[in-house]
Amino acid sequence: MENYHHISSKELSIESVSNILSENKLLALSQEAIEKILGCRNYLDNKLKNQDKPIYGINTGFGSLYNIKISKENLTKLQENLVMSHACGTGKTVPEEIVKIMLLLKIQSLSYGHSGVQLETVQRLLDFYNHDILPVVYTQGSLGASGDLAPLAHLSLPLLGKGEVCFEGEVCDALSVLNKFGWHPIKLQSKEGLALLNGTQFMSAYGTYLLIKSFKLSYLADLIGSISLEAFDGRVEPFNELVHLVRPHNGQLKTAERVREFLEGSELISQEKEHVQDPYSFRCIPQVHGATKDTLDFVRKTFTTEINAVTDNPNIFSAEDEIISGGNFHGQPLALVLDYLKIAMAELGNISERRIFQLVSGLRGLPTFLVDNPGLNSGFMIPQYTAASIVSANKQLASPASVDSIVSSNGQEDHVSMGANAATQSYDLINNVERVLSIELFNAAQALSFRRPLKSSEFIESFLNIFKTEVGFVSNDRELYFDIEKSIKFIQDLNIDASELY
Repeated sequence: MENYHHISSKELSIESVSNILSENKLLALSQEAIEKILGCRNYLDNKLKNQDKPIYGINTGFGSLYNIKISKENLTKLQENLVMSHACGTGKTVPEEIVKIMLLLKIQSLSYGHSGVQLETVQRLLDFYNHDILPVVYTQGSLGASGDLAPLAHLSLPLLGKGEVCFEGEVCDALSVLNKFGWHPIKLQSKEGLALLNGTQFMSAYGTYLLIKSFKLSYLADLIGSISLEAFDGRVEPFNELVHLVRPHNGQLKTAERVREFLEGSELISQEKEHVQDPYSFRCIPQVHGATKDTLDFVRKTFTTEINAVTDNPNIFSAEDEIISGGNFHGQPLALVLDYLKIAMAELGNISERRIFQLVSGLRGLPTFLVDNPGLNSGFMIPQYTAASIVSANKQLASPASVDSIVSSNGQEDHVSMGANAATQSYDLINNVERVLSIELFNAAQALSFRRPLKSSEFIESFLNIFKTEVGFVSNDRELYFDIEKSIKFIQDLNIDASELY
């Protein structure tokens, strides 16, 4: 039997999205969702038959053109024009894995029966998802205010047989792919274009994808930091639970507990130390990594609410006989937490780079730049430069996008969130953090080799044995960018049980 996830009103969590993606589940509408979609569409059709007054976005123009009434015979053309005219994205293309999440989240939002779409439209989005027909979407073009208008227009164009899609590894004309499957372009009915284009699914998809990645990197920061602590001949006392119970931030407690578990049974950590204290980048791992964990939990709460929400406009409430034009498409909640996510994850990179610096500085019996015969060999001198350049770039990316706004739509949309910019900045920043942690792992594995014959814990030794099959010990200078790339790929390919991450 096929492995399906059924779209319903049951809450979608960040973890469940991760499972849907990692297990390659197909999507199907529950009977509940089908009934809600059909009921809302029937209500809207009857409403338009029985009254002639203007309803924003359904039989009027859009944005500052809201006062222009559109005749019934032009309602389909109105919606198609909306999708075509708003497909003004440019820049890089959105990664395919994020486009797939955009499809999932748009389907989820439309399934609640407050958007007025046809069942056929939602089913076609499902077909795209299930057959890996991924619309070509661009990263630039959204103000994160009337929803992610330009990105969602590109997501929706293929429904009309327009635009481009990625299919079977190639960028194809959307109509040719529809023809391949024997599908006709969707003929949009009243309100449908607006339902597709209004919404926060660009920001939400980025946020969901990056949260999944950030929880993994948070775990790896603890693990790699523990390896660096061992390599630096650090002390275990700062991780004693008593210290953290008197300042009981959840993330701090969790980090200290995790590091203690990683180090359990280590010969290195239990040997007598000559130094009384470690630098903050080691001693304050629980406080710094822990604060990031607490931020991730806050960001997750906001995104969990968002991915289970209706974010188009106007909202249709058939039971109450109300069609209400509001502002659920405004991305302010997401813009703020994406900026917060940027700051929190940048700090994991900042403290990681400081540990790299300490390891290559010729301290505590480690050779300068972690190589025998320094001078003839530069060793690990320059990977620290690379990490330093990355964390400085992240300081620039971490500047908040949400404090900016710009007037659009002839003054009608006079405050915008800039959450889409925060989303794409977060993507670059978090990928940068992954690179810095990869460089730290490369350094820490090299440094720990100089502590032999003493060993770390069974867990850390096992982890490093796997790593060393990909990235070997550096005896003499070589092209280290190969090793850095292998270290990055090693981190990316790691599968960590979800119970360890959240």
